Amino acid sequence: MKISVELTLTPLHDDYEPAIIHFIKKLRASDLKVLENPLSTQVYGDYDAVMELLTVEIKEAFELIERGLLHMKIVKSDRQDYEPHF
Repeated sequence: MKISVELTLTPLHDDYEPAIIHFIKKLRASDLKVLENPLSTQVYGDYDAVMELLTVEIKEAFELIERGLLHMKIVKSDRQDYEPHF
């Protein structure tokens, strides 16, 4: 089953950029399709592969920050080629 996941990592302390950069670089190093924009990062692929990667990388990201939020949206389909029709 293919999924699309949108992630927004928000460390709740100063000097937050290194943790976000580290998190994104770890996602990029996977074999999955990863797209970024200024507000979020999207990961696309097979459910098991995406969730396995996110389980490991979210835990590591949380270990590197004092406090933080992670917003995650999961869509059951591969939406990487989505184009608005308006």
